[in-house]
Amino acid sequence: MKLLPCGDSAVLLDCASLDEARKWHDALADSYESVLGARSVLVHGSPPELRRIVSQTTPRSAPTFDDRLVRIPVRYDGPDLADVAEHTGLDTEAIIEAHTGGEWEVAFAGFAPGFAYLSGGDSRLTVPRRARPRQRIDGGSVGLAGGFTAVYPRESPGGWQIIGHTETTMFDAERDPPALLQPGMRVRFEDVS
Repeated sequence: MKLLPCGDSAVLLDCASLDEARKWHDALADSYESVLGARSVLVHGSPPELRRIVSQTTPRSAPTFDDRLVRIPVRYDGPDLADVAEHTGLDTEAIIEAHTGGEWEVAFAGFAPGFAYLSGGDSRLTVPRRARPRQRIDGGSVGLAGGFTAVYPRESPGGWQIIGHTETTMFDAERDPPALLQPGMRVRFEDVS
């Protein structure tokens, strides 16, 4: 892990993996405001104090208390199914089976309110982002990128490989909490094509 300055009120822990970043986040989150990323943790506080604390801290995994399972129905009709098939060597049916065949875990949130990065699915679905991002992806689009899957909570630009669509509302400002998916939750996708 590398400790990098981030202005005068934060440091960035640049980690080798999501697992390492989660362990650092778990070790520091109770005492410091922190934001988990794919391979980083942004920790707010006095940089000199944080450098000292980090040097004296052992990263650890916190117990997971969120055992909620969220089921998300998906129509697997995305425009990038053929590209995902080419990248993975799987046909459309096998892609759907791989996406729905196990549980995913909400690793962290970012990019847009309600956009949750889900990890832990079938490793055969690890595909690159699109070479050219789209200027417009519909809200509810289900995509793959790297080792993650996600649902776009609203219309936005994006570069993920879109494999389907859901009508499930991912973010609602009137709901408590507004984001449907929270870190630690388990998610299972269901084929309603």
